[in-house]
Amino acid sequence: MKKIVSLLVTLFFISTSLLHAASFDPSQLPAGKRTIAGKYLSAKETYEMVVANPKKVLFVDVRTPAETQFVGIADQVNLNIPYMLGDYSSWDCKKNRFQMNPNSAFATKIADAMATHGLKKSDPVILMCRSGDRSAAAANLLTNAGYTNVYSVYDGFEGDMGKEGRRTVNGWKNANLPWGYTLDQARAYLSM
Repeated sequence: MKKIVSLLVTLFFISTSLLHAASFDPSQLPAGKRTIAGKYLSAKETYEMVVANPKKVLFVDVRTPAETQFVGIADQVNLNIPYMLGDYSSWDCKKNRFQMNPNSAFATKIADAMATHGLKKSDPVILMCRSGDRSAAAANLLTNAGYTNVYSVYDGFEGDMGKEGRRTVNGWKNANLPWGYTLDQARAYLSM
């Protein structure tokens, strides 16, 4: 029975990849959303992949803890492990916001989560941020650390900006996928 389930899951991933490859051109992504591994999923494809086999995929929201608490979080996310953390004592004049710095514990926290979920570096890891830039950078970090199946959700949780200056183009929320404001302790990022 396990072999049949494993075969069906493999076939699902292959068929999803083939369909995705036929309709998606990664070269059209902005440079900041591209990954060295070239593995991408839309929010909808992420939902389908995670729901099809939740025990064989680690789905991580890489946004800041404040974003997950106040903007919302996808119901299917296993954990919030921020790739960047806000430094509320320093200002970024170029971006007109608080300074963001890389989370030095990111790779370690991912490795811990993989071990907790019984997954190997060859198992799928899906990373999602607001709109695809941080998830791509985080995917590159993990790929360089030896992970071989890391996907970036290129449209993110909130999606891309529309002409009106709001994030209305694509993304998890705009695809009407399950999400909410409830963040339980098991999924929350605790820096210790």
